Amino acid sequence: MQNTALYTKQIKNWATELGFLFCGIAKAEFLEQEAPRLESWLKKGFHGEMQYMENHFDKRLDPRLLVDGAKSVISLGLNYYTDAQQLDSDAPRISKYAYGADYHDVIKNKLKQLLQLINEHIGEVNGRGFVDSAPVLDKAWAKKAGLGWVGKNANLLNKRSGSFFFLAELIVDLELKYDIEPTADHCGTCTRCIDACPTEAIVGPAVVDGSKCISYLTIELKNEIPVFFKDKMAGWMFGCDICQDVCPWNRFSVLHNEPAFQPPPDLLSMTKGDWDEITEDVFKKVFKSSAVKRTKFTGLKRNIDFIK
Repeated sequence: MQNTALYTKQIKNWATELGFLFCGIAKAEFLEQEAPRLESWLKKGFHGEMQYMENHFDKRLDPRLLVDGAKSVISLGLNYYTDAQQLDSDAPRISKYAYGADYHDVIKNKLKQLLQLINEHIGEVNGRGFVDSAPVLDKAWAKKAGLGWVGKNANLLNKRSGSFFFLAELIVDLELKYDIEPTADHCGTCTRCIDACPTEAIVGPAVVDGSKCISYLTIELKNEIPVFFKDKMAGWMFGCDICQDVCPWNRFSVLHNEPAFQPPPDLLSMTKGDWDEITEDVFKKVFKSSAVKRTKFTGLKRNIDFIK
């Protein structure tokens, strides 16, 4: 038990040194409470065209099916909040998280470093890092690890830092000291996120109809955006920050200090005209290392044309 506490302290210290905002640890076990929620969400078709959400149902609920002998889920949060803004208020809008380098690459590198430190200083450990690209219910694990609570907008909220942070996991076959006190729900009677969503995608507390979410419509949806949403996109061409921008807890957000998340010089100064006339060459230059590449040039043009 003494070693377990020591290892846990070391891992949390290393996570801080690597730039993570939070680090919490939960026991690797079946997510019993999440099973009916996930099943209901899928049955209602709230995943839209994201067919991959139907795959690996069991693995989404049990990390021991992802890592042999898994004992611990290390949940991590990386801050991306910035007060930088696009200079032209009429320009198509892009979510804050996509201003800089692709967070998948940035966080995967940090997870590799953390696992390397564990192997070097604690011993040979079997583990895998995950960041928004595998069947892992990151918000459920972050909640179990005490990093915050799931708000009415279905984002993880933290009393000290709001919600502008990415979540990631390192699942390991190492027994650690678990954070066994989940954070209480502090949304209260507030409904600002529900009231502010222009597409009415938040259909209940912590339940989002993904097929109506602007982030889904501008990124995940590969077909044409339904005409129904023509005047409901609020100018967003990639992602959406509305439900976070109106959340009172985000008044506690602090500026990130991750150099990779700094926007390229051209991005924030582009005018509405620049976006309307964007070429594939400009797209490749501005977004060469950005998560915006996911939507491809044709997808971004589709979005820009749709919100004109």
